[in-house]
Formats: sequence, structure tokens, C-alpha cells
Amino acid sequence: MSNIKVAPSLLSADPLNLEAEVASVKDAGADLLHLDIMDGCFVPNLTYGPHVAESLYGLGLPLDIHLMVKDPDRIVPLFLPWAAYLTVHVEAAAHLHRVLQNIRDHGVKAGVALNPATPPECLSYVMDLVDLVVVMAVNPGWGGQKCLTGMARKVQAVRDMVQATGRMVEIQVDGGVTPETAGLFVKAGATILVSGSYLFKAPDRRTAIIALRESTS
Repeated sequence: MSNIKVAPSLLSADPLNLEAEVASVKDAGADLLHLDIMDGCFVPNLTYGPHVAESLYGLGLPLDIHLMVKDPDRIVPLFLPWAAYLTVHVEAAAHLHRVLQNIRDHGVKAGVALNPATPPECLSYVMDLVDLVVVMAVNPGWGGQKCLTGMARKVQAVRDMVQATGRMVEIQVDGGVTPETAGLFVKAGATILVSGSYLFKAPDRRTAIIALRESTS
């Protein structure tokens, strides 16, 4: 079976039962918990504040925190205590080197996310500071969107950039990940799959995660 990491996206969970939802996907075999932080400016939706991350921190799954916010330099310190991975958007960071270095200086893995229309070449000058590259396979802001499968070419381009550095950098795909799309992205080089609607709407989440992994074998 594939050794890829599966990160359920809490955006698709029942907001009135987050603790139970996290316990469910943890018991089902999830590796990380993906938490989308949205400010209503960089993306049109609003989601969670740092107090939610703090509450989730003790539930047993490492937090993969994705900041979909303007001015991430200002927001990053609010989430550093709770994050295993902390990702900012290249499109939103005025001083990308500085924010990535700040994340790493606090012992957290630093991620950079690329919107669908953003070319991977923009990572060239920060690859030495990146532990995770997030390739968005939907336009960010809402769950349940149709997957842009053409982003597999971007995943492959990022994989080639990572291999050229000789460093261990995770490649994550976020958006529309199901057993029908997962294999395409993993073949291109993805090592972490974020899945929201598919997993949280599944009647049996353990079976759903197994199906994701088996589709990439």
C-alpha cells in the first residue's frame, strides 16, 4: 500500500462537532489534520482563529496549517505554537524569505502554496527555505470544488525543482482529491494528499482513506 500521507481538510467537517470529527479521521488512519485559515480578504471565506488551532493541538494529529491570508507576516506568529507545518501563499507574502525563515526559526516546517495560475518558477529563490510545497488543484476559498487535474504538470515541475536541490521537501496537493484523482498527482510527485469533502462525506472514513492510498499504489 502507498506510503503517502493523507491530511483530511477540516473545512469539510461538521463545525458543531470538530472534536468528534477529528477523532473519527484519526481513528481512520489520517496522518495530519489540514486546517485552512481564511481571512475574507485573500480569499472570500472566513474560517478559524488561533484559539481553534490551540484546541485541536491536543487531539493527537499534527496540524498542517494553511494560511490563506493577506499579510502572512502578521498572522504567522499567532499559529506558530500549534503547527507542525505552516504554509503561506506566495501570492500574499510581500517578504517571502523573511516569513519562511521566521517559521523555520521556531522549529516549524515552512510551506509555500501556489494558486492554480501561479507558475512554479516563483519558488526558485526560496527553495532553500521550503520544507513543503502546496500545489492548489482548486482556486482557494471553498471546499467541494472540481479538481483541476492539469495541476499534475505543476506537481511534476515542482518535483523536478526539489530533486535539483537534493533536499527533502514534501509536495502536497490540495483540492478535489479523490481515488479518481489521487493516483495522477502521486505519480507526478505528490507526497501528501489533502482531501476534504471526499473523506468527511464518506460513510466509512477508514475505507475512504484506504481507497485513497490504494489508488496511488
